[in-house]
Amino acid sequence: DLGRSIDYLETRPEVDRSKLAYYGLSWGASLSMLPAVEERLKVVVLLAGGFYFTKTLPEVDQINFLPQVTVPALMINGRYYYFYALDTSIAPFFRLLGTQEKDKHLLLFESGHIPPKDEFIKATLDWLDRYLGPVK
Repeated sequence: DLGRSIDYLETRPEVDRSKLAYYGLSWGASLSMLPAVEERLKVVVLLAGGFYFTKTLPEVDQINFLPQVTVPALMINGRYYYFYALDTSIAPFFRLLGTQEKDKHLLLFESGHIPPKDEFIKATLDWLDRYLGPVK
């Protein structure tokens, strides 16, 4: 579905296909296979995700895809969410991203699952401006 969506965006004259970002929220942030296999993405923002520790087949297991994510990656999480715990889910997920250290950042907030909206929106826009340039 992601690939077909990008195929459509590439037909639109108002879309700059050289500046496509993936923004995943919660489970969408944990779907590491999407930015790993879609080469047209230039940057990712992963909000409130991590390892979800459910039994999966190897062909869709997060651990097999995280090292393949090599584009700039911003991961934003709340420190106190019980499902995506910092030490066992968030930090290992972030460490396994294949992105160069200089191009990945883990931003933690003193919150639960979803960090404060104004702050994560600002961080996201700053990240996109840094890697895709400001919106004209």
